[in-house]
Amino acid sequence: MAEEDDDPGFDEDLDDGGNGVESGHGRRKRLFSKELRCMMYGFGDDQNPYTESVDILEDLVIEFITEMTHKAMSIGRQGRVQVEDIVFLIRKDPRKFARVKDLLTMNEELKRARKAFDEANYGS
Repeated sequence: MAEEDDDPGFDEDLDDGGNGVESGHGRRKRLFSKELRCMMYGFGDDQNPYTESVDILEDLVIEFITEMTHKAMSIGRQGRVQVEDIVFLIRKDPRKFARVKDLLTMNEELKRARKAFDEANYGS
């Protein structure tokens, strides 16, 4: 897998070099700033929200993803993240659980539709 440092599509901001707390000594790529800006606007923020707000939100998102990934790796098959592990971790949060179920169902429907489309076009 290619290193993320080589990808010019991500914005960079200052960081302390690895633990997620900004101090200005190193560079860190902002992975989700464009998407978070769009989401913030969609939820009622200004079309161009403050960079500091986006950075704080991104830090929270990355922290959440990291914690969930570590928890998921510690259950089920050690060292692997599987969908069932994520579903298990969020089972007590009704909103997240419902959203994940909706996304998984939609993913299965899309797979079936693609398969049907390919079979109709290319004959299997």
